[in-house]
Amino acid sequence: MLRSLLRPFLNCKPCPQFDAGIAKSNFEILVSFCTSPVMAKSKFEYVRNFETDDTCLRNCYIVVRLDGRNFHKFADQHNFAKPNDDRALGLMTRSARSVMEELEDIVIAYGQSDEYSFVFKRSSNWFKRRASKLMTHVASQFSSSYVFYWRDYFGEQPLLYPPGFDGRVVLYPSNRNLRDYLSWRQADCHINNLYNTVFWSLVLKGGLSTVQAEDRLKGTVAGDKNEILFSEFNINYNNEPLHHRKGTALIWEKIDETTTKQIKVSNEEKEVTVTRSRKRVTAHHCDIIGDQFWNEHPEILEDDNC
Repeated sequence: MLRSLLRPFLNCKPCPQFDAGIAKSNFEILVSFCTSPVMAKSKFEYVRNFETDDTCLRNCYIVVRLDGRNFHKFADQHNFAKPNDDRALGLMTRSARSVMEELEDIVIAYGQSDEYSFVFKRSSNWFKRRASKLMTHVASQFSSSYVFYWRDYFGEQPLLYPPGFDGRVVLYPSNRNLRDYLSWRQADCHINNLYNTVFWSLVLKGGLSTVQAEDRLKGTVAGDKNEILFSEFNINYNNEPLHHRKGTALIWEKIDETTTKQIKVSNEEKEVTVTRSRKRVTAHHCDIIGDQFWNEHPEILEDDNC
């Protein structure tokens, strides 16, 4: 059909009174019209009406949280160290950094164990704020990065099967809500890590079975766990690595990079030092529940009155 519509234009001769470009111009217009999306409609297009509107409410922080799917089995089959495997934690953070570098509207990401939360700024309009688009892009970028960078952290140890991550999208309308969310995740990091540190000390150093260790810790509070670590294993929990106890917060920061260049001055080559400021994703293993972190990085949060 397109060929028959174009035939008159293909066979036309230049008009002697006008420039020969008229025929060419008409040809381009017709081709554009015939191949435009307007002509692509069909009787099946009604199925688009079944799509639901999942646009995130404006003026809210968009948080996408990923969790490893069935990661206890994944960790066992890949021989992760207990209670924390620094290779696995490093790979999680590298994958999260890859997501932030791809989506610059993420102002902060927080991770611990097999989870990471990504916070999009309030004014973000990535993917027109569609929750499904944001979640699937974050999940796919993170998962593919996890596989891509596996050898950087695990060397020749093979990846036996692809890891899976599920995701969810939650909106937080105020700075207080967002800070409370991140505080909740860091408190969860502390609770889980303290338990796991005691549990695996009882198993690996104390000779208990996993069932016996679980029974031993039933009904204990934080003070009891700290006492077991110190009195039985000479471990001061406060001296454990910060990234185990506090998790990892990733933010954008300006970093000065210094390089040397060779330039010619009066036919002589000279070496000069050049300093440039670039935005980089940096990792922080610190308390994010108190005010100090937020006072030091006020650019993360937007004005509540915006």
